[in-house]
Amino acid sequence: MNSNHPPALVIIDVQQGFEDDVWGKRNNPNAEERIRHLLQLWRTLQWPVIHIQHVSTNPYSPLSPNGRGVLFKEIVKPLDGEKVIQKNVNSAFIGTDLESYLKQHNIADVVIVGLTTPHCVSTTVRMSGNLGFNTYVISDATAAFGLRGPDGIYYDADQIHNISLATLHGEFATVLTAEELIKQFIGQ
Repeated sequence: MNSNHPPALVIIDVQQGFEDDVWGKRNNPNAEERIRHLLQLWRTLQWPVIHIQHVSTNPYSPLSPNGRGVLFKEIVKPLDGEKVIQKNVNSAFIGTDLESYLKQHNIADVVIVGLTTPHCVSTTVRMSGNLGFNTYVISDATAAFGLRGPDGIYYDADQIHNISLATLHGEFATVLTAEELIKQFIGQ
């Protein structure tokens, strides 16, 4: 961790639309509670918090701006003054000011949490690592849904989540649990 500037907590797509049945079965049912705990800690320490909101261009998506699904879940709703970045692709860096914001504020370390592990979390983490940020993914503050592969084989949410994290760890980011992160960054 860069000791001169605290890490930013980047909360990806914790939105009401992910409650929609269209996504299927999900793992980590307590992910939002862990995110809330980390958010509370970041606010107490007055460390930077960045909320990412997916605004789908597909009018039928649960994350379409035409419905309530685009709204943040109450458990991690942004406060006035906290940075909110809207995106409409998987990476929070594409078509947004996330990279320039981090650089302008001399933030070298980013802690990424949110939904979903194989999609927007993974894509943002990969770009973050490639752009040179020290990137941390919190395994129990992210979640995935089960997916069917092109061969018709169904992979459950835990499989998708664990494999997604395995492809990120050591290459693009360091994967930690919330407890490991707190011990490493705060010493509690």
